[in-house]
Amino acid sequence: MPSAPLPADEDARLRALRALLVLDTPPEERFDRIVRFAAEQMDMPIALVSLVDGDRQWFKSRIGMAAAQTARDISFCAHAILQPGTFVVEDALLDARFADNPLVTGAPHVRFYAGAPLSAPGGERVGTLCVLDSRPRNLDAVELAVLEALRTLVNQALVGEQPEDGA
Repeated sequence: MPSAPLPADEDARLRALRALLVLDTPPEERFDRIVRFAAEQMDMPIALVSLVDGDRQWFKSRIGMAAAQTARDISFCAHAILQPGTFVVEDALLDARFADNPLVTGAPHVRFYAGAPLSAPGGERVGTLCVLDSRPRNLDAVELAVLEALRTLVNQALVGEQPEDGA
């Protein structure tokens, strides 16, 4: 199982992540509400706000996942932060990057993953809003738009912004 390569801006990315002052903080309803909504609207058993630190991915908010963090080297989100847009794996068993991943071969038996990158104020991708399932899936245009819109809300919450009127 190949680990995701480090982003070219890894040092700046980690500084930006730490500057958000959110790692290892207690759960917050504003994030939990978004994660619940993502899981419900997309009919997914797992939804997370995942932040990719130097050696782990830590979950600021989670539904359907018992663990509070996992190792970065097995993280789907570490791959997602390399992409400017939503990263989708329709069937992890058919993807050489993930087929032997312990999150695929064991609990929670991830088969489907979609992660929309979260950005710090300087544009550094620090994590994802992601949804996962134990069966292969794909997302239609409406579901992708929902995930993107919810990602915007998580980004605003991460930097302490209030949503714009009508959002």
